[in-house]
Amino acid sequence: MGPLMLDCCAERLLAEEKEKLAHPVTGGVILFSRNYYDKAQLNQLIKEIRDAANKPLLIAVDHEGGHVQRFREGFTAIPAMGKLTEIAPTFEQAIELAQACGSVFAYELKQHNIDFSFAPVLDINGVSEVIGDRAFAPDSSDVIALATGLITGLAQCAMPAIGKHFPGHGSVAPDSHVALPVDSREFEEILATDMVVFKTLIEAGLLDGVMPAHVIYSQVDDSPAGFSSTWLQTQLKQTLGFNGVVFSDDLSMHGASVAGGYPERAQAALDAGCDMVLACNNTQGAEAILDSLVHYVEQKKKAAKHTNNTNSALTNLYARPLPGHAHQAYKDGKALLQNYQIT
Repeated sequence: MGPLMLDCCAERLLAEEKEKLAHPVTGGVILFSRNYYDKAQLNQLIKEIRDAANKPLLIAVDHEGGHVQRFREGFTAIPAMGKLTEIAPTFEQAIELAQACGSVFAYELKQHNIDFSFAPVLDINGVSEVIGDRAFAPDSSDVIALATGLITGLAQCAMPAIGKHFPGHGSVAPDSHVALPVDSREFEEILATDMVVFKTLIEAGLLDGVMPAHVIYSQVDDSPAGFSSTWLQTQLKQTLGFNGVVFSDDLSMHGASVAGGYPERAQAALDAGCDMVLACNNTQGAEAILDSLVHYVEQKKKAAKHTNNTNSALTNLYARPLPGHAHQAYKDGKALLQNYQIT
């Protein structure tokens, strides 16, 4: 499976996009609101994507809830995760509501042959301008409990859980889409305040994937976490023992610009420990990555043949079948959401 996840421009595939999907470097597609009109159109688009790729291809979307829910008409409205404790009368009921959200959006996405949502957000709700109520809570122990509820719901529908933004984006104010945030706290404080969420969920075996933050933690490394082998290799993989998939955050974000042009950004992220890189909303940037990573893909194929290791963590996220009990979990979750009259 190739290491690049790219996007599509519209509600139907363009001719040149079909060529890119068949390219050996392409391993995934992320969908946006511009790719959705209604369910029939979405089914057609995804069929076109899978037909054009003619290989296993991950299809993902940001479907967290609140204002980050790409498909709305015909889909159940999912509340922002930071609102769950306001909506539910008790914390235990907020956890149940989180589980309902997970099973509902997982089931609905899987009906359209979508592999996963980039969720849950595991940041704390601190001072960040871009995280805010996308995070479950301002306290790590509450985030852990509520995220575990959501992941339980995802698991009922065999949907992978992708935690973001490692080691934690919530304690730094600037938005990494338009700035390069620098978090100057000591490592021990980052670990105790933010990273403990990832540590706990990884130890519990609850995360299939992780997305690092485009944030520089200046007391630990000069590079943003997504381009840092210190964060991805030493801390995430070795210290925390994470053996799932590492996705870069979007390489088009300003927080990624420190790594250079698009080919340099992609190579730096892969060298640091990412398994798949995202290049969205910049067609030329994605094309430059396609051209630059052909050699990288060939090397990976040779290495896989040499070690007989063709079943990567990436392929484990692809086309997980719905379990027999998924429909009941969906019905129960939808009924619970309707009780709270979420719109």
